[in-house]
Amino acid sequence: MDDSNSRRIDKGKGRAHVQDEEASENTPLLGSASGSLSSSRDIPIQHPNATRRRIYSRLVSVFLISLSFTVLVFVLLAIVAYSWRSRASATRPEEIIKKALIVRGPDRVDVLNATSEDGIWLLVHGRMGLDAGSVVGVKTDKDDSVVQDWFKGIGRWGIRQIDRVTVTMSDMRVGPRAHPNMTLATVSTPSIEVQLTANPPARDLTWLTPVQIPVRIQPTKDIDDLLHFVRESWKSGFLSIQATVGQAVVRGGGLEDHGWRTRFTVAHSNVRPVVNVKIPSLPGLPPAGDGHQLPGFSDLVHLQSFNIASRHGTIELSANATALNPVPLDVEFEAPALPFLIHLPQPESNLSSVAVASVHSHPFQFTHPNISLTISGAVVPLPRDSSSALSAFVSKYISGRDADIEISTPLYPGLTINTTFPAPHPRPQILRNVSISDMRIKPVGATMFASGVVHALVVLPKGIDVGVNASRLFPDVLVFDGEVPTSDEPGPDETAPLTSALGHPSPPPTRPLPEPLPPRAFAHIVPDDWIPAECREVEAPPDSGSTVAVSAQLVDVPLEVLPGREREFSDFMAKVIFGSQGALAGVQGVAAVAVRVEGLPFANGQDPEMELAGLPFQGSVRIGKKVGSLSGPA
Repeated sequence: MDDSNSRRIDKGKGRAHVQDEEASENTPLLGSASGSLSSSRDIPIQHPNATRRRIYSRLVSVFLISLSFTVLVFVLLAIVAYSWRSRASATRPEEIIKKALIVRGPDRVDVLNATSEDGIWLLVHGRMGLDAGSVVGVKTDKDDSVVQDWFKGIGRWGIRQIDRVTVTMSDMRVGPRAHPNMTLATVSTPSIEVQLTANPPARDLTWLTPVQIPVRIQPTKDIDDLLHFVRESWKSGFLSIQATVGQAVVRGGGLEDHGWRTRFTVAHSNVRPVVNVKIPSLPGLPPAGDGHQLPGFSDLVHLQSFNIASRHGTIELSANATALNPVPLDVEFEAPALPFLIHLPQPESNLSSVAVASVHSHPFQFTHPNISLTISGAVVPLPRDSSSALSAFVSKYISGRDADIEISTPLYPGLTINTTFPAPHPRPQILRNVSISDMRIKPVGATMFASGVVHALVVLPKGIDVGVNASRLFPDVLVFDGEVPTSDEPGPDETAPLTSALGHPSPPPTRPLPEPLPPRAFAHIVPDDWIPAECREVEAPPDSGSTVAVSAQLVDVPLEVLPGREREFSDFMAKVIFGSQGALAGVQGVAAVAVRVEGLPFANGQDPEMELAGLPFQGSVRIGKKVGSLSGPA
């Protein structure tokens, strides 16, 4: 009991004893007034310096832990970024172009400008996207582990942060894959912005971004190399080319980006992508490949209509044509006006061709299955040496044969397309309704002479509406006893080429007599020189061009009896003299007409006449004492 009392009494003394001990940093500044009060409020009062030290200690610990974690994250990100960049740098550009760069189109092509100095500028519309996830290997895979998926997730997040890249390339040299050192064209583009996609869907292309890329194309000046490549490509059925880019730089961020994304840069040198394109089938043409020859220009472009007219002191030209459309249905194409020159080849192979017209195509778009073209222009001043070229062209055309022409463009001075200007079918009848009124045949010694007035219509083919003034006529006529006999074989006037020339003072050469002589032909009428003619414009027949009526006076033109046909001549004259109904005479021949074309320009300032020779005609007429005329339709 004493012990217990003493323990209870010692409670107060114990607290006093503690107070007597040496003061520490936790000792209260004021002692307790009562032992019982101190025991009930056992709350220590701390020193302010001690509190601040404890806060600083905790902040330092948190900062160090955060710093360590941040450094670790940045190190991990740096390692991942370095890994991605290493993979991107190690991947060959050709592989990226082939497997990761997805391009669809072109959806539309606009020709912005075209000059011989600067080449052809195109604005190509299409869709493009870069599957960056496949390049750096971060696309999702169902076989990925949790760690792999986490690692790839960081990569996909990084791609989404970069968002897009800017590609800058040096000029691209394009050549045949079989001969990569040969240059067919040089292609230039400004820097291109390409959208990045980390994990695009496998079959859906909606993730592609619409793009508009200006492209400049400068074709090679070596036409032979270009034509050889085109012909060989058509034979094989494929366009196989190899492009060479000296340097390509891929920079993070868009064209206007100057922030942290631009620090991601990858450069490649001597990039050599290969492109193989199958040549599409064209309606109406044999398919490319299997060794087929390249179709000619006339197989691709067809002249629908044309008009040649005298206006404003010159000869104006206009035409409508159609061309096969070789591009797919979903591609739109728009071109501005394009200039062209029309040349006529000289008959002599050692002479250069003659430029006769300057034309341009109107702006046009690609339509299917054919492209409609409208062309207009004018005849250029013709040089002195253009006579033979113009003569050959007109001769073939009025003979019903396609005439050779050459087409060039100042946009590509070295390129010349050889084609033909289609002739009208059937063969045009230039000289029509030939008649001889007031015809008289009289003997002078042993020679017979004919006199009369020759009438004819000069009818130009449809589409040629030029002003024409015929000033001279030169007929060459065979006379038959009765109608001109029909024959399955064409007469010499139908097979002989027509000729034309710029005004010559001498008459055209006399046509040689046919061998053998046609049945019942007995006389040949040919004047010694051109016969002056008068001309007046008349209404043109349907489906024809300009038409003029020509008349010329025959005065004592020799009538030559054909060798061995004296008896036929005597029988015919007996019918004329003694027959009550006169005699029916058939006429067949050719004529030459000298015409002046209104507005046809010449470099020397003159306006010479054009001679159209070899114009066939045929007919019949009854001659008697009171009839006195010889006439017949062409």
